[in-house]
Amino acid sequence: MGTNQLSALPFSVLDLAGVIEGKTIADTFRNSVDLAQHTEELGYQRYWLAEHHNMISVASSATSVLIGHIAGHTKTIRVGSGGIMLPNHSPLIVAEQFGTLATIYPDRIDLGLGRAPGTDQLTAMEIRGERFSAPHHFPQDVQKLQLYLSDYNGDSKVRAIPGEGTNVPIWILGSSTESAHLAASYGLPYAFASHFAPTYFMEAIQIYRQNFRPSATLAKPYVMACINVVAADTDQEAERLSTSLKRLFMGIVTGKRQLLQPPIDNMDGVWSDIEEEAVNQMLAIAFIGGPEKLTAQLQSFVSQTQIDEIMVTSHVYDHKARLHSYELLAKIIKESLQLAVNS
Repeated sequence: MGTNQLSALPFSVLDLAGVIEGKTIADTFRNSVDLAQHTEELGYQRYWLAEHHNMISVASSATSVLIGHIAGHTKTIRVGSGGIMLPNHSPLIVAEQFGTLATIYPDRIDLGLGRAPGTDQLTAMEIRGERFSAPHHFPQDVQKLQLYLSDYNGDSKVRAIPGEGTNVPIWILGSSTESAHLAASYGLPYAFASHFAPTYFMEAIQIYRQNFRPSATLAKPYVMACINVVAADTDQEAERLSTSLKRLFMGIVTGKRQLLQPPIDNMDGVWSDIEEEAVNQMLAIAFIGGPEKLTAQLQSFVSQTQIDEIMVTSHVYDHKARLHSYELLAKIIKESLQLAVNS
C-alpha cells in the first residue's frame, strides 16, 4: 500500500457542458467559462471537456473548439480533453488541432484519448463512415499521434503543421481493463471514468500499475480517477441537489434522456426499484454530502485506491450551487493539507 493522501492530491474538473432544463446551450457555454475561471482561482489543476455526440444534455461535441474557448478565457489552468474519441478522427487532424491549441496556449493543453464513440452506434456510423472499424486501430493511432506531435517527424512526407514538436501530453482514458493494458504498455498516464463506469475501476488500475513500462514522458504509473461530487453546506442539501444527477443517470438507464432537471426533495415514486439499483451501481463512486462527510469519504477513497489525482464532475442544476460545490471541495482538500502540515 502506498502513502498517497487527500491532502497531497492535485484536483481537477471534468465539464460535460451539460444543458440545463429551461436554459440554452449558449447559457451552458457561459457557465463553463465562469466555472473554469472560478476553479482556476480555487487552485484546480486542469479543466477537461469530453467528446459526446447526439445527446440533448451534453453540448461538448466540438471538443477542441470548446477547449480553445475555455483556454482563451483563463490564464493558468491546464485545459484539455477528457477525452477526444480518437477512432472518430484522423490522428493527423487531432495532431493539427491540438498542435494549434498548444501553440496558442503553450504548456496548458492536455490530450486525453478514448476508444469509445462517445455516442450511440447509429451516430457512430455517421461520424466514422467507412472507418467504422477504427477502434481496432486505436493502439496504432495513438502511436501515430505521438509521432505527429513529436520532434522526430520532420523528415516524414506527412507532417502535422502546427503540431510537430509541441509534444502535447497524452493520456489514455478508460472505463474497462482493456485501456489499462494499453496505457501501461505505452508508459502513459491513465484516467479512469469511475464517474459512470465504476465496475472495473480497481481491477483496471491494478493492471495498469502491475504492467506499467516507464517511458520518455513518465517514469512511474500515474492514475487519475474521475468522480462525481455533489457538495453542499449540509448532507441534507447535498442529497437534495443530487436528485438532478440521479435523474440524469436514470435517463441513461431507461434510454429516456432529458436535460438536467431541477432538484426535488426525494426520489420516491420517481424511479422503480430496478432503476434505482441500476443508477446506484453507476454511481458507486459518487461523493454526496456536507464537508465533514465528504472529508471522511474522500480520505478513505484515496487511501484505498492510492490514486495520484482526482477529477471532479458535478451535475448540479443551479449554477451558483455548482460553483459552491467546487468551492467546498477545494476547501476540504486545502484544510486536509493544513492538518497534515500541522500534525
